[in-house]
Amino acid sequence: MNKPNNYDATSTGDFIPVTLGGHYAVIKQVTEREDKNGDPMIVVSIDFDKNDSQPEYFAESFRADVRPDKKWPNNAVNYITSERDGVCTRNFKKFIKSYVDSNGISEDSIKWGSDFCAQFKNKKIGVVYGNVEETYNGETKMRHKIRWFCDYNKVAEQKVPEDKLESGSGSSSSSSNGFVAVKNDEDLPFS
Repeated sequence: MNKPNNYDATSTGDFIPVTLGGHYAVIKQVTEREDKNGDPMIVVSIDFDKNDSQPEYFAESFRADVRPDKKWPNNAVNYITSERDGVCTRNFKKFIKSYVDSNGISEDSIKWGSDFCAQFKNKKIGVVYGNVEETYNGETKMRHKIRWFCDYNKVAEQKVPEDKLESGSGSSSSSSNGFVAVKNDEDLPFS
């Protein structure tokens, strides 16, 4: 047998999961779309800040992925419905409050309209991870997922949340394959 291509650069798969609890994060991208009910939502992609205990965790994971169709990990993405039945959701308001508190700005400085998503790129935010029970391909597992956002300056105060169990519906907010698609394999999708 000949030595396989990329043998020396291939990882052995030593996996270190995301630590549960608070993390210092950087917002890599925010995009707008609709949820499955047609309500407006934002999709927030993050990575851990250089000051975090797991700095650039998702960028390193992305770079180490040797698959030709590699994707930004779904546990670095949070889907937030902004309005339901014509009323702002608490999760959306919590995200905005966490963003403004983390960056020392006022809610009055939020840019609404066509430039809304661009204002978040590379800004600080706190994020809290916890266990979320999910079923995928008939197998139920606990996954480390974003549970909520918080003030970057209060990350150290955050406790590990209680496990979130499925409601019995089998539904999940993650994409069907557990990842978010990116366009370019060579560069990070948010550089």
